[in-house]
Amino acid sequence: VQLQASGGGLVQAGDSLRLSCVASGRTFRSHNMGWFRQAPGEDRKFVAAISWSDGTTHYAEFVEGRFTISRDNAKNTLILQMNSLQPDDTAVYYCAARAGSLYPTIRNADYWGQGTLVTVSS
Repeated sequence: VQLQASGGGLVQAGDSLRLSCVASGRTFRSHNMGWFRQAPGEDRKFVAAISWSDGTTHYAEFVEGRFTISRDNAKNTLILQMNSLQPDDTAVYYCAARAGSLYPTIRNADYWGQGTLVTVSS
C-alpha cells in the first residue's frame, strides 16, 4: 500500500480544510487508517483513526468535535475534515495504515504517507 496525502494549505483561524489520503493497492479495505500530525519542534502525535471493518472512529481529545475522519473504500480514500481550525493545529499531517485489528500508532504503522502541511494563521 502506498499513501498519498494532500489538501493542506494556509488558512485563517476558524476556517476549515479537508485532507485526503489516497491509497494504492488492493488491500486498503483491510487496513485500519489514521491521521497524525507533527508541529515544528514537536513529536508526532495521533489525531484520529478509523477501522476498516465497521468504520469505528477514535479521536485525540484536542480535535474531538472539530475534526471528522472518514473513509471511502470504493475510492481507496481516507478523509480528514477539519473545522474551526486554530493556530495550534499548524503541523504536517500524515496518514498511516495498519493491517489487522488495531489502529495504527506512531510506533506501529505498516505504511505512512508523505505528509501535507497545514498552516493556520491567527
